Amino acid sequence: MNRLRFAPSPTGALHIGGIRTALYNYLLARQNGGSFILRIEDTDQTRYVPGAEEYIIRALNWLGLTPDEGPVQGGPSAPYKQSERMAIYKDYALALVKDGMAYYAWDTPEDLEQMRQRLTDKGVPTPKYDASVRGEMKNSLAMAGSEVEELLVANVPYTIRLKVEPGQSIFIQDKIRGEVVFDSTELDDKVLLKADGYPTYHLANVVDDHLMTITDVIRGEEWLPSTAHHVLLYRAFGWEDTMPTFSHLPLILKPDGHGKLSKRDGQKFGFPVFPLAWPSANPEESIEGFDSFGFEPEAVINFLAFLGWNPGTEQEIFSLEELINVFDPERIHKGGARFDYDKALWFNQQYVQQLSFAAAEPRLKKYGADLGYDLSVTNLESVFNLMKARVHRLIEVVPQGYYFFTEALVIDEVEISKKWTPEVGPVLEKIAEALKSVEPFNHESAAAVAKEIIQTSGIKMGVVMPLLRAALTGTTQGPDVFAIAEVLGKEKTISRMLQMSKRN
Repeated sequence: MNRLRFAPSPTGALHIGGIRTALYNYLLARQNGGSFILRIEDTDQTRYVPGAEEYIIRALNWLGLTPDEGPVQGGPSAPYKQSERMAIYKDYALALVKDGMAYYAWDTPEDLEQMRQRLTDKGVPTPKYDASVRGEMKNSLAMAGSEVEELLVANVPYTIRLKVEPGQSIFIQDKIRGEVVFDSTELDDKVLLKADGYPTYHLANVVDDHLMTITDVIRGEEWLPSTAHHVLLYRAFGWEDTMPTFSHLPLILKPDGHGKLSKRDGQKFGFPVFPLAWPSANPEESIEGFDSFGFEPEAVINFLAFLGWNPGTEQEIFSLEELINVFDPERIHKGGARFDYDKALWFNQQYVQQLSFAAAEPRLKKYGADLGYDLSVTNLESVFNLMKARVHRLIEVVPQGYYFFTEALVIDEVEISKKWTPEVGPVLEKIAEALKSVEPFNHESAAAVAKEIIQTSGIKMGVVMPLLRAALTGTTQGPDVFAIAEVLGKEKTISRMLQMSKRN
């Protein structure tokens, strides 16, 4: 049974790149009847942001990616927060030292800087702490045993470093990129346990993935170079036979395709790059999310699934269950995926059109209340059914269809003036008077009366109809005129037409 994890760090609002990673892990876990696990990697306390962990959990729940195991659900591998697993990491790090796979190091920041400068002066392009320098440093491999013991007894803070032997070829079979080969000579002796007792990502994620029996790791391509160290750690622990498979996802790129989509790009370009809004007492630090932009969570899932993956068919609209059935990591693209906000809007439009009024009603009423409109004054369901084909987001229904909820129309004087002729006024008045006797008053009956009068007036339909729409809505653009009239009702329709007919 597959076991996959999403392991974000609570360093702020969760970027959609992280959500895509969570989604792919979720899909593969569900596809095989496995488990989807949330693990909070909070060992970097310097970057910890209060509220970020709660945000991550809310975002996953909003999108329907609820974990099977995690800080909230618990599970057989609890705890699921790395800060609550500190003793575990230290024990495993010390075991590596005991087995000769790692070593203590007491180098100060000054010692490390001097080492880097010494190597730079020798022309070394990328100075690093490795087999070539470790004999010159303050570590248990270079020091006498008695000195090492003395420092340990005195509880002098130390780091633990992985002992990387040069000349090894490290192979991984990445499900996206194929075979990737690393030369251990190019690797440093990575710190596993920091002087403050906290593990680095490299130690903690390998230990946790092993103890939580993770079978597949899907993560961002920025972690591909680190995978060499992770493989060496699996070897050092004797866990290579149970090592998970790896898939390293391509970047999500800026809309122009140049460079990685950053957290700041949302504010810069005016679109969301986070699943949920992140409010702050400081307005400059508040961010918008797909939720506050009015996106359907199902549409966000569908959009993100296609950012770097395709099913190999022409189908684009998939439910979460359908995505589970067709998802294949080997169809993930190797190259970066361009963030296309217009495509995101298109996906959302498809889901808005599928919304039932029952599902939309509470949100429409909230949007209306926020804008100061009383939505009880008209047939809200009829407005929704008329407008939903014309909007990309549900949040647009009320502002675009505001003329159903108020008599204070915003008149597009510029556009109306371009189309207005004195002959139109009497025609509008005649239509309005004729409509008074129309029963039942609906789309079809209103259209029949109006079109007959226009045809006998000698004025072209294309001249009258935009102004008829303007009479009802304030603008020459919008839904079908007579569909609007039916929703407005006879009284409002006639009143607005008569008012427009008196225009000079």
